[in-house]
Amino acid sequence: MTQRNRVTYLAASWCLSYPDQELMGRIPLIRRALAEFPGLDRPFNDVLQELTTVPLEESQARYVQEFDLSRRHALHLSYWTDGDTRRRGEVLAGFKQVYRDSGMLVDLHGELPDYLPMVLEFAATVDLDAGRKVLTDYRASLEMLRLALLEDNLPQAAVLQSVCDSLPGKSPTDRQEIMKMAGYGPPTESVGLDPYDPRLLPLAGGQQ
Repeated sequence: MTQRNRVTYLAASWCLSYPDQELMGRIPLIRRALAEFPGLDRPFNDVLQELTTVPLEESQARYVQEFDLSRRHALHLSYWTDGDTRRRGEVLAGFKQVYRDSGMLVDLHGELPDYLPMVLEFAATVDLDAGRKVLTDYRASLEMLRLALLEDNLPQAAVLQSVCDSLPGKSPTDRQEIMKMAGYGPPTESVGLDPYDPRLLPLAGGQQ
């Protein structure tokens, strides 16, 4: 189960990242790794199929539209729980502390530390237990994102479902259940969310 989770998280990290030539070169590796576990490839097939059949520039434009320009599909975990409130700075510091505690250098590449592909790659390649704890703590964020992707009929919804299925408990069926899981309502204070550069891909490794 440990190795299955690592493969799930790394494949999910890459499939939720901005599609570029580096990602395209990783697709055969992703397929081989997923094939080692019966049935694990199913949630990823639609994303991988789209990446291999749609022109790269078109895939990039879709990604920017759906994930960079739309808060509805925000890939930053604390955005779903804290929005753009002042409390979020403290929350982001907590993510950075998790990375520091691992004893490894996690290169943020200009990204916020709660960027989901980065958290997933950290769990897969640096500290599985610590990464899973973050994912579990932010399960409500994952479920809100999953539901938004599902409602908009985006193939990444199945990728999010695979991540949620790796965590304890069943996925909620609607937003009311998700908010109940989170234990509080949505944040109301907003100070503005700066757009981030979709070309930045998170990498983990090295001594801090």
